Amino acid sequence: MTKKVLVTGGSGFLGSGVVEGLVKRGYTVRVFDNNSRGNLRRLKNIADEVEFIEGDIRDAAAVDAATKGMDWVLHLAFVNGTRYFYERPELVLDVGIRGALTTMDAAMKHQVERYIVASSSEVYQEPTHIPTTEAERIIIPDISNPRFSYSGGKLITEMLTLHYLRGIPQRVIFRPHNVYGPDMGWEHVVPDFMRRIRETQHLAQEGRLSFAIQGTGQETRAFCYVDDAVDGIILCSEKGEDGQIYHLGVDEEIDIAKLARHIGHIAGYELDLTTQELRAGGATRRCPDINKLRGLGYTPQVGLDEGLRYCWNWYSTAPLP
Repeated sequence: MTKKVLVTGGSGFLGSGVVEGLVKRGYTVRVFDNNSRGNLRRLKNIADEVEFIEGDIRDAAAVDAATKGMDWVLHLAFVNGTRYFYERPELVLDVGIRGALTTMDAAMKHQVERYIVASSSEVYQEPTHIPTTEAERIIIPDISNPRFSYSGGKLITEMLTLHYLRGIPQRVIFRPHNVYGPDMGWEHVVPDFMRRIRETQHLAQEGRLSFAIQGTGQETRAFCYVDDAVDGIILCSEKGEDGQIYHLGVDEEIDIAKLARHIGHIAGYELDLTTQELRAGGATRRCPDINKLRGLGYTPQVGLDEGLRYCWNWYSTAPLP
């Protein structure tokens, strides 16, 4: 029997990829989104194969109606993007926490089989170990910093999943680490670098561009291409064990200076980097241990160079914001 899956945030960058991946695997998919940050163009290739319900994740009645008849709830709806963390923390928390509660209440009422929820690597802030396992402590280091509205909302969502959500046979949490890809918006590091190269390329001299980055440039991340992330999320959804947390990403660490230069080379420029102060709350190093997800059969396929080229092919011609 084909499983019916509700995907919240399903017209977003990551959500739309998950929806398409589920459809290709034969699932019946219902998408719930208000398109405040998502866009139906991302679902155009499968528009006739999914049911779309427009609604606000904070609207309990709308979420309840969307959950009725579903076997699984895959909850991705959240407000992402660093600018929102600093400028709209009240919105980030409202969507994050109310969205968790509305989806969980509906899941319990309709007795779904599985509830799968996206958390974030942001819950670690500055990890104590690299590569970081799922056993790492999670922390809000400065409650007065609005940046932590996002990680705080994710932390509370995890606690609600484990200690509020009852009667669901499978409750699974995954923590994505720096997922990137075409059409992900302009707020994140990869598209931001590509945007700024495009905006300043007229200033290039003999193929060189001056380019500013936050921090020293030695800060690190591990970037996971969206197709690999989608495979990992669906794997978590299908095989993840009740009450377990899984890292989603890759375990290849790169420093931000090298990332910037690599993107510059793809765009056809040598970047002369200048450094700026790292914003308060920015972590200096992140790289996940993904062995737990590997144990379910996860194997990332897209290398960083290949993934960045896919991104540049999209961002080099997309309308600038």
